[in-house]
Amino acid sequence: MIGLIGKKLGQTRVYDTDGKAVCVTVVHAGPNHVVQTKIADGSDGYDAVQLGYDEQSHESRLTKPVRGHFKKQGSQPTKQLKEFRDFSGDVITDGKVEVTIFEPGDFVDAIAKTKGRGFQGVVKRWNFGGGPKSHGQKNWYRRPGSIGACATPGLVEKGKKMPGHMGQASRTVQNLEVIQVRAEDNVLLIKGAIPGAKGDYVVIREAKKRPKAAKG
Repeated sequence: MIGLIGKKLGQTRVYDTDGKAVCVTVVHAGPNHVVQTKIADGSDGYDAVQLGYDEQSHESRLTKPVRGHFKKQGSQPTKQLKEFRDFSGDVITDGKVEVTIFEPGDFVDAIAKTKGRGFQGVVKRWNFGGGPKSHGQKNWYRRPGSIGACATPGLVEKGKKMPGHMGQASRTVQNLEVIQVRAEDNVLLIKGAIPGAKGDYVVIREAKKRPKAAKG
């Protein structure tokens, strides 16, 4: 499965061949450098390609194990690393993977982290209704209410919706259409919204449910 590591630059709109305005997310996605290649017949036991994106000029900002990994592979240190299994070697040119591996009309999945919202209560985080505003109650307008059981099991269940850190979670948006591929700028214009803020890293991979091989 082919894919790229990129960076979300923002959103805009372009016109398609029919003259309709299409909202797109602009993703800078190249070139990605091939850091390591794994093969099923080797010690790794499976086929994969590890790609790096966004060169790291200050090696001191990397941990020693990561620095040693780049040195062993003889590649330029990068800020981001991502492994893609069963990666087609036909799209690798001079140790790089360009945005041209995708074409207009292809469908991709976008994986990124959502915007961080900080610590939030249950009303904003989980859309709770809060307590009643009448019948003598007070100071319970935005509280969750009872969270435990009075008898068995007598504890708070795992996964209970409670106040906490909102956002900054990995999310995958599937089946987004590639509208334009601008090879000269290493940019993909992808229809729809992608999680995260401007400047956040994003992984663009071939859509699992609508792969290139099934196109048409």
